[in-house]
Amino acid sequence: MFCPFCGTNLRLRTAYCHNCSRSLSVLTSVLENDSGVVNTTDVSDLIYEYFRKGHKYDVILDFLKTHHGFSISLRTLKTKLRLLGLSKRGNFTSLQVVRSTIQRELRGPGQLFGYRTMFQILKQKYQLRARRSDVMKLMSEMNPCGTRARRIRRFFRRSYHSLGPNYVWHVDGNDKLKPYGFAISGCIDGFSRKILWLTCGPTNNNPAVVASNYMKLIYDLRVVPMRLRTDCGTENGIMAAMQCALRSHHSDRFSGEASHIYGTSTSNQRIESWWAQYRKQRSQFWMDLFEDLKDLGHFNGSHEHKCLLRFCFSDILQKDLEECKQLWNQHRIRPSRMSTCPPGIPNELFSLPHRFWSRDCGFHVAQQQLQDLRDQCETVGLCGDEDIQDYLTYVKEQYDLQTPQVWEDALDLFFKLKEKTNV
Repeated sequence: MFCPFCGTNLRLRTAYCHNCSRSLSVLTSVLENDSGVVNTTDVSDLIYEYFRKGHKYDVILDFLKTHHGFSISLRTLKTKLRLLGLSKRGNFTSLQVVRSTIQRELRGPGQLFGYRTMFQILKQKYQLRARRSDVMKLMSEMNPCGTRARRIRRFFRRSYHSLGPNYVWHVDGNDKLKPYGFAISGCIDGFSRKILWLTCGPTNNNPAVVASNYMKLIYDLRVVPMRLRTDCGTENGIMAAMQCALRSHHSDRFSGEASHIYGTSTSNQRIESWWAQYRKQRSQFWMDLFEDLKDLGHFNGSHEHKCLLRFCFSDILQKDLEECKQLWNQHRIRPSRMSTCPPGIPNELFSLPHRFWSRDCGFHVAQQQLQDLRDQCETVGLCGDEDIQDYLTYVKEQYDLQTPQVWEDALDLFFKLKEKTNV
């Protein structure tokens, strides 16, 4: 290879000409095609490139013959490698240069590399020659935490972190009972794991309905959280705007728009994890009950049947949600080595943070601020359809049917109203 600027014959492929000190990057881009294979008739350059990429002697000979038409013997190959100053043994780079190069790689994604990958990076990316044992020792010395983590062969998840109660509220809707007409909305405090609201209704897609749950909780606590986390659904728009408005006059780093976090449902781990607990302990019963009605032909999923089912079961299901919420908030959470939040009873963690070396991260809200925002909220009737609800109420009173207290009574009311109304 010759320097295009001064014409000096370059025995080795270098980034700069040793005679005129000009950069040879232009020449390199011309000599290499998109596939990374050198396109030149100089067999020495071909041998250099294939040797630099770590190919064995027999593979280099096969490349030369198959792709470039050069048929040479193994002895000729070794002779050319000796003339180019290339050898698989000896002529190692100084440990100081190797150390500084490894340090540079450890600043980025290289901190996840093992010593074998780092050895390959040094050889192919930086054209450095080092002993693999030396690279292994340097990696153990310079990145002991990464070496220990790779030795354990375990995947480490990031730990959930919260400064205290009202630091982050996690809000989400549960749609497991939606095929039967019931939509559930919930909110949990990230630090204490206390359920702040758990409501059942005909919809959790109406932004005004979700915002009403948020405003009712704010009105009861007189506290707005430091941050609010929801998924990217449109039903959270009004609630997110309220959160940002209530936090707009504060001066902390999460004030204003930064006080609300949009994210994926899988990242909203506190409430998503709790929905799994609710499914196993509560909602599976209701799903089986309503599915049995469907299998027996008493429920077909129509709008009228959903309204009738909600009319009979909404109060019972809401009582069940309140009982579930109360039991959860009074149970004891066991210690977990994967969580930085302290164990304990959610009610105590939420109300007495000083006992757990924490503090309340919420901000006081004036009543006038709440009055200005309450007009944006909306409540929905029991059935979700006022006409059907008025008609069912009339039939219930006409035949003197009792208000259900347990799910068996609600089921009996469902059959009687279905018979009287011919739904």
